[in-house]
Amino acid sequence: MGGSGSKSKGFWPFSGSGSTDDPIRDGSEQPIAKVRSFPSATPFVLTRKSSMYFDEDGDLAHEFYEEAIVTKNGRKKAKLKRIQKNLTPQGIIKLEIPCIHVDFPVVLCEA
Repeated sequence: MGGSGSKSKGFWPFSGSGSTDDPIRDGSEQPIAKVRSFPSATPFVLTRKSSMYFDEDGDLAHEFYEEAIVTKNGRKKAKLKRIQKNLTPQGIIKLEIPCIHVDFPVVLCEA
């Protein structure tokens, strides 16, 4: 199991430059986040992609099932059949409480 962090250098504004000629390396001052390419970037995640779907009736759920009657050896048996067609994703939803991005490189608390 691995993390979902980005591996490409310079993709996130929080990623370090990796060079040794940084003028801030004198030990007196270190920034929390070095903004490189996105000046309005924030370490907080405010939205996320929802994992829920709408069906044809407008109901919202993670999974949908329908009851199907199967006849086997002359006996009728009800089974649940998962519906995977005609579902619309909910889309992007706003988080009630902002989270800190997984690629933010600062230790917040050391116990």
